[in-house]
Amino acid sequence: MIITVTLNAALDVTYRVPSLRPHTTHRVLDIAERPGGKGLNVARVLAGLGHRTAVTGFAGGTSGEELRRRLAAATRADLLTDALVPTAGATRRTVAVVDAATGDTTMFNEPGPTVSPAEWASFVDVYRGLLGSGEAGAVALCGSLPPGVPVGAYADLVREARAAGVFVLLDTSGEPLRRGLAARPDLIKPNADELAGLTGFSEPARAARDARRRGARAVAASLGAEGMLAVAEEGVWHAVPPGRLSGNPTGAGDSAVAGLLSGVVEELPWPQRLARAVALSAATVVAPAAGEYDRAVYEDLLAQVKVVADA
Repeated sequence: MIITVTLNAALDVTYRVPSLRPHTTHRVLDIAERPGGKGLNVARVLAGLGHRTAVTGFAGGTSGEELRRRLAAATRADLLTDALVPTAGATRRTVAVVDAATGDTTMFNEPGPTVSPAEWASFVDVYRGLLGSGEAGAVALCGSLPPGVPVGAYADLVREARAAGVFVLLDTSGEPLRRGLAARPDLIKPNADELAGLTGFSEPARAARDARRRGARAVAASLGAEGMLAVAEEGVWHAVPPGRLSGNPTGAGDSAVAGLLSGVVEELPWPQRLARAVALSAATVVAPAAGEYDRAVYEDLLAQVKVVADA
């Protein structure tokens, strides 16, 4: 079982309009609602790959109820355990407005509910229970922190996972990432901008090595259309997709996390983990929503991803 943690889950709402123009009224062509937040996207992709997943974090209010209902409807019951912790505040919504004429997307992200000390303590109890169940093979700590959660929360959660002997991946940014590194996560998965912001180095390989010196045991950096770079004790690899795909990149990084984690629990070598992560990421770009991937595109790309060992 793989655990995904989404402390700032969201109900993703997408409006598609003929053309987005400021200071005007828009007629909405269609509306879509989906469970959102990085860890929930990871869980849905993992389920698509056939891996049992437990999702935890927070959900509250009518938006939280709708998120849980849609999560259950979108995932096979035998592959998903809902361990989300209730909050008094309502789960945030993210609103995406898609311009049908250009394909451009404009995002509005709510901040999330304020988590009380008692709610945080309840989450930590649930998290410890999942880690200590004897079934956990890996855990992913994903996304931003909601109001009320300490900025060092991920560092504490990394230490809990390491104490339980469970592989832990950290996928966040800014100060939560900086503090989380001190707890020595097994793997971090920043994009190039996040990695540069963390280390001050714009060259990805140099930045990844610096992140390892700061505490990460391994770094897998998303490089957009240029694929993914991994720097680990075992070596350095660069995985590149066969070509650029057009579409919506939202959630592509989350699919890469799912690819990496599934490779960990299947004990695949690094080159195969990276090939899977890059193929899944590209197959998500052409899918209609985050947390989904085009299976035919994924299977076609998997054998075409080029993985090169770097010095």
